[in-house]
Amino acid sequence: MTCCQCQGIEQMFNDRMALRQLRHYRRKGPAKATRQLLEAIAAGGIGGRTFIDVGGGVGAIQHDLMGRGAASGTSADASPAYLAAARTEAEARGYANRMRYVDGDFVERAGELEAADIVTLDRVVCCYPDMPAMLGAAASLAGRTVGVIIPRGTRLMRFGVGVANLIQRLRRHPFRIYVHDPDEVEAVLAEHGLSRRYLRDGLVWRVMVFGR
Repeated sequence: MTCCQCQGIEQMFNDRMALRQLRHYRRKGPAKATRQLLEAIAAGGIGGRTFIDVGGGVGAIQHDLMGRGAASGTSADASPAYLAAARTEAEARGYANRMRYVDGDFVERAGELEAADIVTLDRVVCCYPDMPAMLGAAASLAGRTVGVIIPRGTRLMRFGVGVANLIQRLRRHPFRIYVHDPDEVEAVLAEHGLSRRYLRDGLVWRVMVFGR
């Protein structure tokens, strides 16, 4: 990840946003696409499994998986504020001692992590410029399942993201959004021995689950 993007993530996903999203999560639960991903993963069994949640934000996936009987997990995020929020909620739910929290660039730190049964990337691939590196690192750590939520990549979406990034440049804000080709996403995971088991498209997001 570029230094500018790292700085952009810390600025964008700061303490105030983390607190706001944690409050929203406590009121409403996971977003629709996240719920779809969780149900698709749960179909393969969660009890006793381990997981790595990449770019997990305030921990919506982590809290659900642990609630369904996962043995332990890792939360990896480039935003210190989001990691703190996820830990706070895990402490409130009584399982923080079974979680590991890893900050910084996931691709750079992946070599420090132990493999897990499940690896999830919920709306984080679109925050990373080098999609093959991120998905390659995730796939290499996944023993059974990889769950991914990415932008659908339609022309309208690419136009909207282009406008959003233009506004960011005008504001001199370093954070950027990336719309990676969904077919290329699948190709990278296929190279690592993973085949698609589930796909669901919404208006904005594509939810996919891959397995070995």
